[in-house]
Amino acid sequence: MHRILIIEDNEDIRENVAEILTLSDYEVLMAPNGKEGISVAQAQEPDLIICDIMMPGIDGYGVLHVLHKDPKTQNIPFIFLTSKSERSDFRAAMELGADDYITKPFSGNELLHAIQSRLRKVSVLKKALSSDIAGVNELISTIDNKRTLEQLAEESNVNTYKKKQLVFKEGQNPHYLYYIIKGKIKTFKTHEDGKDLVMDLYNSGDFFGYTTLLEGGAYKENAETMEECELALIPRKDFEDLVNSNPAVAKKFISLLAKNVVDKENSLLGIAYNTLRKKVAEALISLEKKYHTNKKEPFQIDISRDDLATIAGTASESLIRTLSDFKSENLIDIKSGKVIITDEKKLINLIR
Repeated sequence: MHRILIIEDNEDIRENVAEILTLSDYEVLMAPNGKEGISVAQAQEPDLIICDIMMPGIDGYGVLHVLHKDPKTQNIPFIFLTSKSERSDFRAAMELGADDYITKPFSGNELLHAIQSRLRKVSVLKKALSSDIAGVNELISTIDNKRTLEQLAEESNVNTYKKKQLVFKEGQNPHYLYYIIKGKIKTFKTHEDGKDLVMDLYNSGDFFGYTTLLEGGAYKENAETMEECELALIPRKDFEDLVNSNPAVAKKFISLLAKNVVDKENSLLGIAYNTLRKKVAEALISLEKKYHTNKKEPFQIDISRDDLATIAGTASESLIRTLSDFKSENLIDIKSGKVIITDEKKLINLIR
C-alpha cells in the first residue's frame, strides 16, 4: 500500500483529500503546516507528497526546497495543491522541481489521476529496464507520455542508401539520429595502414549515431551500409529536446553508453588476444545473434568476405582459410557465397 503525505493548513481540504485517498486504498499521513510536513516526510519517507503552497510559516516552496536538499526525500514525487493559478506560479513550482500542480477546486478523479501518474513514474525508474533503446522508449512513454524515438522516426524524412554507401564519416559534425527502417549498417574506424576495424553492427529497427549527439563533438567513426538501406533521419534538435526534457531519460542514455563502452572493450580485447579460429567463430556468432530473426531456418550470412574479415579483425585470406576449415569440420556450410551456420553449439564452444 502506498503512503501519501498531505501538507495542508486548511482542515476541511486536508480531511477531504484524506478521505478520497483512503477510499482509494492509500495509507494517508497528514500535517497542518510546512514545518510539521517536513518532519513527517523525513521521518516516514512517504511514496508521494501533496502540499499546499500558501501556508503560514514555511510555505510550499520552502517545503519543496528543504526536502530536495535531503537525499532521503529528494526523489519523492511532489504535487502542489493550491488555489493560485497564475502562470508565473506554475512556472515557479515546476522550476523548483515539483512533479505536478493541481489548482483548487479540483475533482477527485483529477487528483487520483495525478497521483497514479507520478507513482507509475517512480515504479518505472526503480524497474530494471533493458539496457538498450527499447528500455529508453519504455521509460519515455511511461513517465511523460511523450513521443518515443520510434514516433520521432515516423515523423522524419526517409533516405535510401545504396550498398557500401557512407552514411557519415569520421570528423563530420552530426545533424541527425538515424533509424534503420530496412537494411544493415556497420560503423568502423580506419587505421593509418588502411585496415578497417568494425566498431558496431546495426539491423532494421536499430538507432545509431546517438553517441556523438550526446557527446556534442564530431563523429569518431564511419558508418557504411552493408546492403541497400532505408534510413529515417531524426533532426538533432528533436533528439536533444527529448533528452533534455527529462533527467531520467538522459540518465538512461548514459547507462546505455556505459554498456556500449564495456561491450566494445571486450570486443577489442578479443580481437587483440584471441586465436584466429576464435576470432572467426566469435564474428559468426555475433552476426547470428544480431541478424538471425527467423529461428526456424538455418542462419545464412550474406555479406562480403571483406566485411566479415573486418568484423573478425583479421585478413581476408586468413578468414577464407578458416571458413574452409570450419566447413570441413561441419561447423558451417557455404552455398552461393553465403555462410550457413550448421552447428552453433560447437562454434560457441570454440569461443569459450
